[in-house]
Amino acid sequence: MRVALISPPFLPNFCRSQRWPVVNRTRAQRYPDWLAYAAGVAIQAGFEVELRDFIAEEASLADVAKWCGEWKPGLLVLDATTPSIYNDVECARLCKAASPETHVTLVGPHVSVYPRETLLEAQGAVDSIARGEYDFTIRDLAAALAGGTGLENVEGISFRTAAGEIVENRARAPIENLDEIPLPPWHFFDVKKYRNNTYLYPFLDQISGRGCPNRCTFCQWPQVMHGRRYRYCSPERVVREMVEDFERYPIQEIFFEDDTLTTDRKRLRQICELILQQKRRMTWSCNSRVDWADLDLMKLMKESGCRMLLLGPESGDQQILNNVRKGIRVEQTREFVATARKAKLTTHSCWVIGLPGETRESMARTRQFVKDVDTDTIQASAVMPQVGTELYALAVEKGYLRMKNWADYAMQGEQTAVMEYPDLSQAEMNAGVNRLLKEFYFQPHVIARLLRQSWKRPALLSSYWTGFVMLLRYLNKRAGIVEKK
Repeated sequence: MRVALISPPFLPNFCRSQRWPVVNRTRAQRYPDWLAYAAGVAIQAGFEVELRDFIAEEASLADVAKWCGEWKPGLLVLDATTPSIYNDVECARLCKAASPETHVTLVGPHVSVYPRETLLEAQGAVDSIARGEYDFTIRDLAAALAGGTGLENVEGISFRTAAGEIVENRARAPIENLDEIPLPPWHFFDVKKYRNNTYLYPFLDQISGRGCPNRCTFCQWPQVMHGRRYRYCSPERVVREMVEDFERYPIQEIFFEDDTLTTDRKRLRQICELILQQKRRMTWSCNSRVDWADLDLMKLMKESGCRMLLLGPESGDQQILNNVRKGIRVEQTREFVATARKAKLTTHSCWVIGLPGETRESMARTRQFVKDVDTDTIQASAVMPQVGTELYALAVEKGYLRMKNWADYAMQGEQTAVMEYPDLSQAEMNAGVNRLLKEFYFQPHVIARLLRQSWKRPALLSSYWTGFVMLLRYLNKRAGIVEKK
């Protein structure tokens, strides 16, 4: 039984696997990491597996259909997102035409929220949807197809019968023992095709835990895919995966894509101590909340190879943070960044313009706060309420959404606002993002700092330079487009 897992082609530089899938301003490209972990499970189960990222390969829909017609997988798994859903269904249709016996299934947050609607709109091009966390669902679906036992007992899927009826099987429970998931088969990818402009180049992702206990209204992964409880791999498994990745692939860094690796600080300390027992130096970075500022632990992280902490302060206005139940205080961000600086850890912060309660005055407060906190690098985006989240439900209820269809979630490929308020327009939100980026990055001391960091660590030079050039191109050629929408 052949199983193929693919990231279908869409817009150039479209990044499916980030939390808000779009073409981002610096044209960063990440691995289809969730597909990779699921592919590892399918390989372990004995299936012949192909794992392809057709965006990184710069392929066309016609190229994918041709490949599918030649390889003829028994099961084809397509990663689907909200902005690309029409394109993804069309890719499924073309693949189905090229290989009619192939069972086509879609995965991802969008189809997990709208399984029935997607199956109906696909009009036979899609056979099933794997809802939520799908590693073992794909394995069991492939086994059912190979054994001809029917799909009724495959947990976590919705499927269309031969008579056109939509059947929704019971939900699959979250995976409790994440150590059961084998290491992802990164050998399917060319690591030099992937770049995130604050990471060392080349890099690999690692997901050591799933789920998040925090209650942010805008975050889709806990609300749709992985749940509110943080489940994680053992420290031994985490370090074993790190060692193997550094030994097998020509990488400079591993980035932990867990929502909050730092949630369980006892486990984090164990991971750091195990890393220090290894024979080689391994550089790593991770996501972190700002509601802890333990200098001793940060120093241990630094000693074990941690380079950067990626933070999500989101806003410099406390009321906005309260509105989205972020669960942090503005001053905690300031304290956290200062503590990280004492530990000699680099910080990268993420900001969102347009969260509920945003005004022109609050945008100005955030701009000033970003400059005052002064993390080493930043990223900023206009709010894009993701389907299945409390924020999306609020936007629908209040009539804030200004999209006509799902394609408007990636207007001309750019990451732009898709909602507005009575006193704050989409154009003002988009302009607010661009102004924040300009005011931060065009400060002389920030430019000098980035040059100094690149001089000390040459692996950063390529990343910083590429990101800066892409940002300039965006601001010069594309910013005016999104500010008019």
